[in-house]
Amino acid sequence: MSESEKSNLNHLPSRRVFVKASTAAAAVGLFGAWGAKPAETAAAEEPPVVALTKEARDQMTADQILEKWKEGNLRFREGRKIQRDFLAEQKATASGQFPAGVLLSCIDSRAPAEILFNLGMGDIFNARVAGNIENPDILGSMEFTTKLAGAKVVLVMGHSACGAVAGAIADAQLGNLTQLLAKLQPAIKATTYTGIARPTTWHSSMRWPAGISS
Repeated sequence: MSESEKSNLNHLPSRRVFVKASTAAAAVGLFGAWGAKPAETAAAEEPPVVALTKEARDQMTADQILEKWKEGNLRFREGRKIQRDFLAEQKATASGQFPAGVLLSCIDSRAPAEILFNLGMGDIFNARVAGNIENPDILGSMEFTTKLAGAKVVLVMGHSACGAVAGAIADAQLGNLTQLLAKLQPAIKATTYTGIARPTTWHSSMRWPAGISS
């Protein structure tokens, strides 16, 4: 072997040094990945949401709209968070709104439609009144949403433990509430209830037993 070849060999790392270096590099990579924070995947589960446009609304059928609401309710029930920029939605709808449907629901603070259906600004018209009853004002509002604003779905949503229904069952008398509860009487009289006995008096602080729908 020539002197120049021996010189080159002296400059090459030994097999032991190479193995040590490779092992150290692998260990750094392994523990570096182990100690790294996991990627934020929760936000990527759902794409960013923008306000509903007229074009998107007009392309959907009533069945498709209802299915989207069902999907939103499923996300709510499963606790999955959807990305929403409410400020951006407010700005996007400032010049016009194109909700896909109108919902008639109760004023109960525990039944907000936009949250229960995981919807945003501009997605739905929401008419709320105690007991989710219909009256000329509600019907006029619905005519506006469907005949003039283009909404394709009309949905009436009730809920359990409704104070207005409980008051109507007990034939409550309280100012202007009396005439509102009277509108529920036909449905109450047409309903056969075979559960536990109801109290014969009612007041605003009354609570029904857990699990009993009123």
